[in-house]
Amino acid sequence: MTTRRSLLTPVAAMPVLLLGAPVASAQPFRLPLTPECSGRGERTIANAEGPYFRPNAPLKQDLAAEIEGGERILLGGFVLDESCRPVPNALIEIWHADDRGRYDQRGYRLRGHQFSDARGLWWFSTIIPTAYWSRTRHYHFKVQRPNDRILTTQLYFPGERRDAQDREFDPRLQMRVTTAEGQPLGRFDFVI
Repeated sequence: MTTRRSLLTPVAAMPVLLLGAPVASAQPFRLPLTPECSGRGERTIANAEGPYFRPNAPLKQDLAAEIEGGERILLGGFVLDESCRPVPNALIEIWHADDRGRYDQRGYRLRGHQFSDARGLWWFSTIIPTAYWSRTRHYHFKVQRPNDRILTTQLYFPGERRDAQDREFDPRLQMRVTTAEGQPLGRFDFVI
């Protein structure tokens, strides 16, 4: 049975899992620089949109709730500018295949969007997609600063055996994947 507590627990835990410290002690401008944000004006690179994008995905962060099966994962990070400052209210849209390599083309299963908070923090609860055809496991994203251009890219898992076969794969777009409290956690900071 779904309860308010079961829905809010991942939300409350996400900043702690991402930062390794309670939100109250996290100062956005004092976060350590990450490989994605060097502070030298290096933006996250674009990557192919692919054929399965559908506009108007609903506002939602918990994509895992709408699907049976699949291994759950929390995806999250920050949206930052080229100087590694947080970008609040950035649009983050995600879509991806299910655990059988299928995309929902009629509805919005495993599709959604949200906006980064005042610290630039974003997160989604979803599943780990499977590899399919010539593609390694990946997530599609669109990220947009308010009233600015859209970054279309993909995020990848580290160490996948199919990476070398995937023409779209770029190692600069690999997430850092760890496990916290038995749950896989994928982190990536978008620099736009």
